[in-house]
Amino acid sequence: MNERDLYKAAVCGEPSYVWRAGQDRRLRMIELAAGDRIRKAILENGCGVGMYVEKLAGFGGRVIGLEFDLVRAADARQRAGEVVNAAGESLPFPNGTFDLILSHEVIEHVRDDRAAVREMLRVLRPGGRAVIFCPNRGYPFETHGIYWKGRYSFGNKLFVNYLPRRMRDRLAPHVRVYSARDVQGLFDGVKGKIIERRIIFGAYDNLIARFGLLGKSLRAVLQFLESTPLSVLGLSHFWVVEKVSD
Repeated sequence: MNERDLYKAAVCGEPSYVWRAGQDRRLRMIELAAGDRIRKAILENGCGVGMYVEKLAGFGGRVIGLEFDLVRAADARQRAGEVVNAAGESLPFPNGTFDLILSHEVIEHVRDDRAAVREMLRVLRPGGRAVIFCPNRGYPFETHGIYWKGRYSFGNKLFVNYLPRRMRDRLAPHVRVYSARDVQGLFDGVKGKIIERRIIFGAYDNLIARFGLLGKSLRAVLQFLESTPLSVLGLSHFWVVEKVSD
């Protein structure tokens, strides 16, 4: 990566460029959480290059992608068609527009995550659902890299998220990380009912590509841990929140 690409990766995160088992698993989770809403009006809030927009469109609903980065929004349009270039804290849609909103590893990058959550609930119809994935502070690695001695270092960094919050945020000021209490705080004061919340591990497709059966065994063990107290060490929070009627 050149300096410009590293800066974008730090500030905006790196979207999925290849569809693999990890993305397929999350799509199934979204489908189950959505129910029949997946065939209605859908917004992906922070769509990257449009991979989930493309897959969600296959269920037959009207899907709109929203992407803050202009270049990625243009790439997404090539793949997915209906993509809007705007910020998640100020969604350019009327109240009650959507039946389903997907926010996939995005709120940690926005300037104001509480405002982004309020906006998602605003543009949902009563009974509509927001499906949110975001990074778990209990995961042993900070996956977004860190700043060290004034320079950005890309890649997974061990135990950074276990440091005191002030120290952790000094190393990774470009991205948030959430405890379960932090995620709950995002929904304080909004008309939303929590339908599902849990912590999941990744699919580790890169490890499987490199180590084959050993990588698959590791994935099976870690995903089994999702049903145990050790889920607190998982990669991401998965929350489903339903808008409550006024």
